[in-house]
Amino acid sequence: MLGWYPGHMNKARRQILEALPEIDVVIEVLDARLPYSSANPMLAELTRHKPVLKILSRADLADPERTREWTQHFDAQADTRALAVTTTQARELKRIPGLCHELAGQVRADRDVRVMVMGIPNVGKSTLINGLAGRTIARTGNEPAVTKRQQKVRIGGRVALIDTPGVLWPKIEDQASAYRLAASGAIRDTAIDYVEVALVTAAELAKRYPDALKTRYRLKVLPAYVANPEAERVEADGPVRVDFLALAGFDGHAILAEIASRRGGLRPGGEVDLHRGAEVLLHELRDGKLGRITLETPADISLADAPGNDAREDGPASENPA
Repeated sequence: MLGWYPGHMNKARRQILEALPEIDVVIEVLDARLPYSSANPMLAELTRHKPVLKILSRADLADPERTREWTQHFDAQADTRALAVTTTQARELKRIPGLCHELAGQVRADRDVRVMVMGIPNVGKSTLINGLAGRTIARTGNEPAVTKRQQKVRIGGRVALIDTPGVLWPKIEDQASAYRLAASGAIRDTAIDYVEVALVTAAELAKRYPDALKTRYRLKVLPAYVANPEAERVEADGPVRVDFLALAGFDGHAILAEIASRRGGLRPGGEVDLHRGAEVLLHELRDGKLGRITLETPADISLADAPGNDAREDGPASENPA
């Protein structure tokens, strides 16, 4: 895979460390569709002594029941509050200054509560800041890593925000998280195997939201996974890879082929263009055309963090620090 850890992200990490001593509260912006996978463990380590407000952005695209589970999960943690919002809806952001004050505790009357806004690329940080400020302060975009430097802005309610560039971590150790991040668009499409990500995503959607998948693509059945012994063989000195299709129980290849054949991916001679199927599935998932979908639940965390899970370093992105 291509490397995807630009030099400016190393710089951003240094800037965060320099600014943190003056910060009262950290806002971590997460994607409500994948609150665990979109949380950068490096940021959690850097800010472990600060109170945190978890903003679950894109709540309008996420499954509301799963979102309630996630907010309850985060609210149960010490010095942590969670709020699910659609960052383009200003009225949903009005609670944020008050929550920052609650988390900060006693602050001198002559200064603002200082809040650092963090998150990985493409989770809606800049849109959130613009919504809080009531004007365009931070540049937005649907590509990762739009913000390249720290920006400071005062908002209502005696709160001063410091925006930071979106920071990915050098290596995603959890394969499942890597695939979910790639499916959501948090990792540039040029840095992933597009078809491989779509195969896993199709199988996961078949497991979690079968009706949405069948309705959107007019699928009569969702093919069950059938093991291929040859495909599962691993060389003794090769990396261990999790078989996500087997875990989901559905044949992502067959599902993707059916989507491709129905959406302009059937070539002369009956050959199926899987890349076309991958484009359709991933783009429509990101645009919310399959409905309100969440790709993980708090129960999935125990699986990702299980002791002895040492087969988590070979997902769709690889280490290549600049």
